[in-house]
Amino acid sequence: MALIESLRLVLAPPHPAGRPFIIGGAAVAVVGGLLLGSWLFWLGVAFTLFCLYFFRDPERVTPDRPVFVAPADGRVVSVAPAVPPAELGLGATPRWRVAIFLSVLDVHVNRSPVDGIVTRIAYRHGKFLNASLDKASDDNERNALAIRLPGGQEIAVVQIAGLIARRILCNVREGDQLRAGERFGIIRFGSRTDLYLPEGVKPVVTEGQLMIGGETVIAELAPAPNPAAAMAPGTVL
Repeated sequence: MALIESLRLVLAPPHPAGRPFIIGGAAVAVVGGLLLGSWLFWLGVAFTLFCLYFFRDPERVTPDRPVFVAPADGRVVSVAPAVPPAELGLGATPRWRVAIFLSVLDVHVNRSPVDGIVTRIAYRHGKFLNASLDKASDDNERNALAIRLPGGQEIAVVQIAGLIARRILCNVREGDQLRAGERFGIIRFGSRTDLYLPEGVKPVVTEGQLMIGGETVIAELAPAPNPAAAMAPGTVL
C-alpha cells in the first residue's frame, strides 16, 4: 500500500498551468518523430515527462483543527521576525516569517495556510535571484496576499519568483473566501513562498525542515486578542 500511495503522489494529475507545456512537449515529440528524427522525439518525450512531474497536483489532507499549515511544499530556509511587504498595508511591526524554498523537484502549487478572506493582492516586479537567499524576500519579483482570519487577525502569504522561475500565477481575487489547504496559485520552475504569521503567534517549525503544502503544521492558531478583556478590572497588562 505504501508503494501505491507513493506512486499516486508522483503520478498525480497535472495542474492546469502545466497543460501548455505538456501539450507543447508532446507536439515536439510527434513532429520530431515523424519529420526530423529520433533525437527530437526523445527530447520532446523527456520534456513532456518532466512537465508531468513538475506540475503534479496531488490531493492533500489538511488537519481538522485551528492551525496554520504550510502554504507550499519545500524546505524551510528561514524562521525569523520580519516586516510584511509594505504594499499589503499590514504595518511595520515585525512578525514571525517562515520562508519555504521550492526546488524544481517539489510540488509548486500554493495553498492557503488557514481559513480566511483575501483582503488585498499586490504584485511587484523585481529581480530573479536564487530563491533560497534571504534577500530574495525583498528583492525578487513577488505576488503578496493579505488574508483576514475569522477572528480579525491578518496574515501575509507571498509567492516569490526564483532564479529560473519567470511566472507567478494567482487564481484568487480580493474578497474571495479561502479554506485552509485550498489551492490559490502556482509558481513555475523553482521559487519561494513566505508566510507571515499574526502578531503574537510563534511557529513550531525550524530551518531545514521539509514542508508538505496543506498538511504540515507551521503554528497553532492563537485566539484573536480581545481589547475589552484586556481592559477589564484586574487584568494584568
